[in-house]
Amino acid sequence: MNREIINLTLGAIKQHTILCILCFISIASQAQKTKTLKGEKQDLSTSNIIELGDRFEEIIIDYPGLEIFIDSTKSKNFDYIRKNEDRESLFKNFPDFKNQDYNSSYTYWVRLKFKITSAEKRLWLAEFYDQSIDYITAYVPNENGDFIKQEYGDAYLYKQREFAHKNFHVILPSHGDVETVYFKIESGNFADIRIAVRTTNRFVFYSLNEYFLYGIFYGMILIICLYNILMFSAIREVKYIYYTFYLLCVAIYAMCIDGIAFQYLWPNSPKWNQYAAAVFLYFVIIGAILFSRKFLRTETKLPWHDRVLKAFLILRSIYFIAVLVEGRYLLDTRFIEVLPLGFIFYTGVVTYLRGYRPARFFITAYGILFLGFFVKALIYVNLIPFTILTYYTLHISFLLEMLFLTFALADRVRILKNNRDRAYRRIIRQFEVNADLKDRVNKELEEMVNERTKQLNENYKELEKANFKLIKQSEEINQINSILDLDNWKLKNNLKEVLKDRVFPKKISYDEFKKIFPNDISCQKYLHDLKWSKGFTCKKCGNDRYSSGSKKFSLRCTKCGYDESPTTNTIFKGLRFPINKAFYILYTIMNQDTHFTLDELSGKLDLRRNTVWSFQKKVKETIKNHENKGSSDNEWQSIMLDFGQKIQS
Repeated sequence: MNREIINLTLGAIKQHTILCILCFISIASQAQKTKTLKGEKQDLSTSNIIELGDRFEEIIIDYPGLEIFIDSTKSKNFDYIRKNEDRESLFKNFPDFKNQDYNSSYTYWVRLKFKITSAEKRLWLAEFYDQSIDYITAYVPNENGDFIKQEYGDAYLYKQREFAHKNFHVILPSHGDVETVYFKIESGNFADIRIAVRTTNRFVFYSLNEYFLYGIFYGMILIICLYNILMFSAIREVKYIYYTFYLLCVAIYAMCIDGIAFQYLWPNSPKWNQYAAAVFLYFVIIGAILFSRKFLRTETKLPWHDRVLKAFLILRSIYFIAVLVEGRYLLDTRFIEVLPLGFIFYTGVVTYLRGYRPARFFITAYGILFLGFFVKALIYVNLIPFTILTYYTLHISFLLEMLFLTFALADRVRILKNNRDRAYRRIIRQFEVNADLKDRVNKELEEMVNERTKQLNENYKELEKANFKLIKQSEEINQINSILDLDNWKLKNNLKEVLKDRVFPKKISYDEFKKIFPNDISCQKYLHDLKWSKGFTCKKCGNDRYSSGSKKFSLRCTKCGYDESPTTNTIFKGLRFPINKAFYILYTIMNQDTHFTLDELSGKLDLRRNTVWSFQKKVKETIKNHENKGSSDNEWQSIMLDFGQKIQS
């Protein structure tokens, strides 16, 4: 059932896409009948008077074709304009004007001179394409020669417009031979000062087709959203939620730049309308990055690319906050979206080259979207001309991108389904092979079991007898092993004591010495037993009661808490190398028969020469102090403890 719904939805998406593209082409072809003025002089006048006759029903006048006065002080009023308009330096054409030359801190005055020469009496309208212009003040002449002030712009409520249309319209008068209409334009962000002069018939035709196209476009987005919600309910993968969020943001962003959102969604919120496009463009980029990370699985397949996408998320969020804080003048820098979209496209290419087949439609989708944003950027910097087709480039890009992304998701599902079916077929074949193998093995096993059962019955009685004998022998062996273990333990302890007693009477090698004192623990235990063989007495308070200290073999006074280690007040105090090596150095000095040079001893112990020499010096000084006190006991136990007694004295 889910598969049938998905297939029907995909079919509807394809049909709507083809219909929408055909509508775009139809409107673009109709636009070829439009005359565009780009600053060239008219044949019937030398004063930029526009003839409105029967030849054209629509004339689009770009910025270079308009007569404009730029008020950098924003202090000039309409009376000043009327008194000084004949000055050559006031109204003039700007043939080299670029969009990036527009300054939002200036006021732009536009003078539109026209002459209606049509045989039939037609009503003409002046239309501004840019729905984001904040303030448009029109001064239209009446029959008495006075001027009527009319105010438009997205800073006003939508219901204040004369025409319930997304664009701004002014009815042109037809009282005399030559009429002049003045427009005062102020906007906090970039204003596209392009005026279309058209008849009401042309306006109705153009508006109906345009709104019909918008209905198909936004209906297409709604269908794709519903399709992805169905896919999420069937597959339960979060990428479909990200994609649906992305599509909804695309739809609302497109409605913002088209003026549809202000007309239908928030007509009473002009302040919010000025920021809505930037807000939803931010969400478009965020949704695109989130969806791309999930669809391309960059977190596991491309960790470096995933980190870059996360960085774009953070940087784009910072820029979004800057737009809200610093002001609307940053809203026009939409070309920065080319960077994250371009990197998403690059990531898709890398993923496809690494064998991820669903990325092929993804590459196509974001390639088209990247191209759409790129064309928009070229239009903004005036590198390509403005036409109806180029104006709708971003809409076409969004439409094709959504179509190919939907194909990419469907292709991924198809590939997963094929892989699942192949896996099922392999499992079924393996089950069949296993069943045949099981039957053969069971039959062979039954025959073998019957043969072996007879033999086992014969051997069972013999095994019982042998087992009884083995149990008795095992008990005897366990008793003997217990006696041997006890004797072995006693021999090891006796051997260690004998070796300790041999330390001085007989010369032993370093390897034999290491068997007696193999590590620091054995040395610490030896010092512990030697130092406190006659009992513990605290060096601080004289208390003789103690408990275990913080370190192994150390003792802590129960009265003052003094913690004393076995090496405290011995010759080994402050030692910075293994103590068992210090034991051997002491042994070589005490045993005159064991003599090594300083270099030999440092090489044998793997210590620095200065380290060995320093400790030897310390031992010899201790022996000398021991002899100066008149003691004849020069055993190494006395030398070990004599260092501590000297310090206490």
